[in-house]
Amino acid sequence: MSEWDDLFRPEPRRVSAAPQNQPFDKEAWVQKKQELRQWTYDTIDATTEAVSQTAERLQQYLDVQSRFGRYSVSNALLILAQRPEATRIADFESWKAMGFHIRRKETGFYILEPGEEYKREDGSIAVNYNPKKMFDVVQVIGEKPERPAQPDERTRIKALMHRSPVPIQMGDALPADMHALYQPDVRQIVIRRGLSAGEIFRSLAQELAHAEMDTGKADYSRSEHHVQAHSVAYILSKQFGVETSEFRFNRAIERLNGLEPQQIRSELAVIRDTAHTMNGRMFHMLGQMRQQQPSRNDTAR
Repeated sequence: MSEWDDLFRPEPRRVSAAPQNQPFDKEAWVQKKQELRQWTYDTIDATTEAVSQTAERLQQYLDVQSRFGRYSVSNALLILAQRPEATRIADFESWKAMGFHIRRKETGFYILEPGEEYKREDGSIAVNYNPKKMFDVVQVIGEKPERPAQPDERTRIKALMHRSPVPIQMGDALPADMHALYQPDVRQIVIRRGLSAGEIFRSLAQELAHAEMDTGKADYSRSEHHVQAHSVAYILSKQFGVETSEFRFNRAIERLNGLEPQQIRSELAVIRDTAHTMNGRMFHMLGQMRQQQPSRNDTAR
C-alpha cells in the first residue's frame, strides 16, 4: 500500500448536532432591561451636569428642546447625549407604519417612555419608565415630506401675541438698552416703538415668558427668572426661524453651576413648560389661519 493511499479514503461523515431551542431566560432578559434603564438614568445625570458647565453645551440642549418641544427634559437630554442633530424621531414600528424603512447598519438610540404604575413604600404612586429605541429621519429610507414654510414676520409676531396673559402696549419711556419690559406690579408689557421684526419677537417672547411664569402672587422677581425667560425666548426664536446670534448664556451657567442634577432639571423643566405653553398658543392661531385660507382648488375656480 502506498503511503498516499489514505488520501483517497472517504472521510467519515460528521453528523452535526441538531439545533436545540434555547429556553427563554426571563431573569437574563429582566437584568438586561434593568441595566439599560440604569444606563439611561446615568446618561441623563451625566448630561445634566455637562449642560450646566458651559454656555455652549446649554445652548446645544436648548437647540434640541426647541426641536422636540413635546418631549420631557430627560428625553431631550438623552437625545442630546446620543443624537444631538436629530430633527424627527420615531421607533421602528412607527416609521414602518408611515411607509419608511430603517437603513441597513443604522444604530438606534434610546429615550424613556412611561410604563406601568407601582406603589412606593410610603404608599404613593409612581411610574416605571422603560427605554425605547428610536431612529432619526436621516436613518430611514423613503420620500420625506417637505417641512411647512415658516410664517412671515408679521404673522409670527401676531401669533406670539395671541391670547397673551397680560396686555401689551407701545411706549417711549423705556431705558435706551431695553426693548420691552414686563411690569409685575401692574401685570402688563410695554414695548418700544420702532423696533425691527426680530427685535420685537425676541424681546416680546422674553417678556411674555416672564408674564407666563408670574402666578400673580405679588412676589414675582424678574431677576430671579431672567435666565428662564431668556432661554424661553431663545427656544421660540429657534422654532420660528428668528435670528438668535444675540443670545448669551453665561448668566445661565452661573445660576446652574453647582446645583444637583435634579435641581438643574427642575430649572430646565420650567423653561420647557413655559416655552411649550407659549408655543401651543402660537400654533393654535397659525392653525386657525391655515383653516381660513382657501384651498388651491378653490382659488383655481
